[in-house]
Amino acid sequence: MRLFCIFLARRTSKLPAKQVYRLNVNQMTAKNNRLFFIDAMRAWAILMMLQGHFIDGLLDPVFRDSSNSVYNVWLYFRGITAPVFFTVSGFIFTYLLIRVPQNGMENPRVSKGIRRGLQLLAIGYLLRLNLGGLFKGEIYNSFYLVDVLHCIGLSILGLIGIYLLTANRKKYVLPAVLISITLLLFLFERVYKDWTFAFLPDFIANYFTKANGSVFTIIPWFGYTTLGAFISVLFTRFKNYKYLYPAAIAIALAVGYFLIYQSSNVFKGLYEWTGLELFNLILSNNYLFIRLGNVLVVFAVFMILRRFMTNKTVLKIGASTLSIYVIHFVILYGSLTGLGLYRFFNHSLSPEIVVAGAFAFIIVCTFLSLQYNRYEANIKSQLAWGISYAKIQITDLKEASTPVLRELFIRVRLFLRRVFRTVRS
Repeated sequence: MRLFCIFLARRTSKLPAKQVYRLNVNQMTAKNNRLFFIDAMRAWAILMMLQGHFIDGLLDPVFRDSSNSVYNVWLYFRGITAPVFFTVSGFIFTYLLIRVPQNGMENPRVSKGIRRGLQLLAIGYLLRLNLGGLFKGEIYNSFYLVDVLHCIGLSILGLIGIYLLTANRKKYVLPAVLISITLLLFLFERVYKDWTFAFLPDFIANYFTKANGSVFTIIPWFGYTTLGAFISVLFTRFKNYKYLYPAAIAIALAVGYFLIYQSSNVFKGLYEWTGLELFNLILSNNYLFIRLGNVLVVFAVFMILRRFMTNKTVLKIGASTLSIYVIHFVILYGSLTGLGLYRFFNHSLSPEIVVAGAFAFIIVCTFLSLQYNRYEANIKSQLAWGISYAKIQITDLKEASTPVLRELFIRVRLFLRRVFRTVRS
């Protein structure tokens, strides 16, 4: 590394002053183009998810007191976690997708995104497998239920489809389609919420309805992903604007405040003016638009604090959300084995124990994830070597056993012929 730095210093020292200046500017620009506050938001969201799942799954129902202000604050912030996570996921994927010069299918991010989406779907189903059931030759119904990974994987594939359909159209088409999908899914959520999609196989219907036990469904949660994609398009289009962050913070706070505190009044006014039952249905449970406002406020807070969001550990956590999710699923819910904390302490712990346990749970999951990421390349190479070695051994065994099996088959056939001849005689 020291030799490389000396070499680079010598190379730059031989360049003209203008070229050296351009080189430094390009390096600074590349560094500034990374949106650290997004990585920090993703880290915050995954840590909130860890403590939320732990406390919700293990806290005794006796202590779930809606009159307790501490519990209500925890419950409110827990409700923000999933919308933030879906929005940030849509933002990051779309930001990486549209910032490359290639367009349409020539964009290398398209094929990577397809693989990523399918990978998340596969991992989502693997986490719901039960080895005990497999040994019995059974696949339990819980295997077909849809969770966060399924929805994010399918959302990525959906964003790719929207991108490809709008790639050769005018620039305003992509953001217009994205924000339109968000509004349509949120406006009509009260209409399709109670649909059971009974005409579809349960395997597919679980993506659209919670009637069978799915935790998340692609609708309306895809709306938060398209919202994140919409915001990323705006950030990409105005990335060189001098007052990007002041404008973005002001808009996010203003729209966020409006959605949280005034959107219900707007729907009430629209219902009284038009008489449409749709607005009255939204008014009865306006959680989607309120949570949308919460997401925008969280965006604003992290943008305000963006200069303090460069801690390496925080950024590593933000880049390790998938491994953290998988590890937490195995420890808490007992993926594959069924021997998770949820099985032994389901809704049985006191607040003192569950809060301390949540902190320990966060530390353990994060530590294991960072350790895995540290040795990920080595682990994958060892797995690849093991698989290739097993294939070679199977091939060699097959080649070595073929003559033996052939000889054994001939001897068995001769023996059976002699037996049948004796019986006939």
